[in-house]
Amino acid sequence: MDSTKIIEILAYSLPSLITGGVAYFLFTSYFKDQQNNRRWLLQKEAQKDALPLRLQAYERLTLLMERINPSKLMVRVNPLSTDKTDYQNFIIAQIEQEFEHNLTQQIYVSEECWSIVITAKNATIQVIRIATASEEVTDADSLREFVISELINKPAPSNAALSFIRNEVGQLW
Repeated sequence: MDSTKIIEILAYSLPSLITGGVAYFLFTSYFKDQQNNRRWLLQKEAQKDALPLRLQAYERLTLLMERINPSKLMVRVNPLSTDKTDYQNFIIAQIEQEFEHNLTQQIYVSEECWSIVITAKNATIQVIRIATASEEVTDADSLREFVISELINKPAPSNAALSFIRNEVGQLW
């Protein structure tokens, strides 16, 4: 083959190869863009469906924190006997029952939020145990009075968790 034939073949093939390469690049970028767009729409649809569930979880955790607030708990749950240890165990069982009833909510909230909820629950139980061990507390009624009077001066452990829950819900919008 002579050099003119080779140059002629290259003159016809080179523009075809360049046009094919550009077309391939444009089609692949278009299909990637379409795939990303579909993924975004699916994610948006899933978030729209999940938002009510997440809000309900935050509502339930808020209710949990309100129900295990020691001062409210002491008013709501009456002692079964006059023994302070029996009352302590009964109150702690009530807290644990409330918590177990809301265990599934951890799926819908952040790990940090769930950790703070657990910490608030444990701190509330600790407050009750410390109050029971106090020398001022002699029976179930004095335990109730002691816990309520102690929490007048300082915030309940559940207040910090409630504040965190409010902040996290505010970030959803």
